Amino acid sequence: MTATGPPRATLAHVARLAGVSKATASKVLNRRPDVSARTRERVEQVIDELGYVPSTGPRGGDTLEKVNVVFDTLVNVYSMQVLDGIITAADAHGVEVLVDKLDPDPEGDGPLSATWIRRLGAHGRTGVIVVTSELTASQRALMRRLGLSIVVIDPLNPLDDDVASVGATNFTGGVQATQHLLDLGHRRIGFAGGLPASMASRERLQGFLSAMSSADVPVDPDLVLEQGFTFTAGLEMTRRMMASPDPPTAVFAGSDASALGVLEAARQRGLRIPEDLSVVGFDDTYAAVSTAPPLTTVRQPIIDMGRVALRTLLQQARGEQADSHHVQLSTQLVVRESTAPAEP
Repeated sequence: MTATGPPRATLAHVARLAGVSKATASKVLNRRPDVSARTRERVEQVIDELGYVPSTGPRGGDTLEKVNVVFDTLVNVYSMQVLDGIITAADAHGVEVLVDKLDPDPEGDGPLSATWIRRLGAHGRTGVIVVTSELTASQRALMRRLGLSIVVIDPLNPLDDDVASVGATNFTGGVQATQHLLDLGHRRIGFAGGLPASMASRERLQGFLSAMSSADVPVDPDLVLEQGFTFTAGLEMTRRMMASPDPPTAVFAGSDASALGVLEAARQRGLRIPEDLSVVGFDDTYAAVSTAPPLTTVRQPIIDMGRVALRTLLQQARGEQADSHHVQLSTQLVVRESTAPAEP
């Protein structure tokens, strides 16, 4: 006698328990707009309770593996370089990449919503690469239940040990940037970081604080700001620092994008770079060599991070042994012309 488990939930079961027609339940699964919010919520609740997984997958003999990549934004060089690495690796492995951007409405049914995740499961997607975005426990659980592999690049929030991640040695990079400025004789050093919730920014800040402490140089809390890895954030943080009665002679920006804001704030105040203010960025994106003067920065291998993330995802999906579950690629200080010795 062959033992059998409970019968597989069907769309008919979902529709019956939710009190709707199969057509309506199907509309919810396919994100059709002509369903009321209350009905959509009721159907999705039943789907979760039943653990329903649509049986429809790729048709027509389409066996090409498909990976979705979710970005918080696509309008910066960092994202483009990550995508460059992912696509390069995908081409080598014969994988199709589909790019998504987070919906600014957290209540919507865009990327990383339960509805979106179920659609990926229904279409037999291989997995999801999440870039610098928060991934909640419920999102991770639903992806696992639907058989979707997960890799996070530069995770925004702490993750379970069983979630693969790819990043750089952010703490070491923070030490490298700060030590360079200390070696140039700077003692009033500002830190223009990312959002406080960002793990990468926190690690870079800890590297900054560690280098300052090792050199026995006091840190002025007014010069340690965390607002975001954007041009606008860098601009605003630098304006606040320079309004201090004792402004910094150097700024370590947590990203190249925010470093560009630092440079612009200095220009607006009539400060010369690097004679009046030394600036160090983090990333070594294409923009770093295009600034005037070229930017001293900490290089993290962003394109390689994309390649490694795609390879790790495929290893998971194929049941292979991953090279490493939590990958941290090494950083390197690249000295250009935006830093100089502090004036005596």
